[in-house]
Amino acid sequence: MSTSMAMVGLFWIAEGDVYVGAKPSGLAPGVRLTPEGVTALGDGQSGLYLWEDVQALTVADVPVQSLRRQIGAVKDLALGTVMDFALGSGRVGEAPPMVTIRVESPGGVHELTAYVAAALGYSQTEVDLSRALLARLTEGAATMATTLAAMSEWGRAWEGGSPRKAEREALLREWAG
Repeated sequence: MSTSMAMVGLFWIAEGDVYVGAKPSGLAPGVRLTPEGVTALGDGQSGLYLWEDVQALTVADVPVQSLRRQIGAVKDLALGTVMDFALGSGRVGEAPPMVTIRVESPGGVHELTAYVAAALGYSQTEVDLSRALLARLTEGAATMATTLAAMSEWGRAWEGGSPRKAEREALLREWAG
């Protein structure tokens, strides 16, 4: 049985599960969106923020793609590969960047973190569309349920890796209404 997972904007969709940022493994921090609410996962953060209490859902510290970032990543990768070969070691302490997911509720603003899924950052268009989609999820129960259901259904039906940029943007536009 193959597990399908794909990155669409700031979302990581694995089977029917929807995450903001990368899907966490082990004790890594992550944020999952469920029909019940926003779930904080991993070491150092926990909690379920029910949709009826979520007044706003925003994301900050998102790395946006730039030519400089892409060139830097290629250079770092090449240099890292040479160093790994020379030293015979893995790259230690090279954790991917993190995004901050802010959940606003009557109890205040809760800051959650998740690893970035896109090694080279995200396109500005995908970041903007993802933020619009997060805002849409807080518009009301019916909107949230249909939007999240559409994302989950797509994830269950999707075969293969992440779709191409144009398709990702089209999906985000569709889901954001």
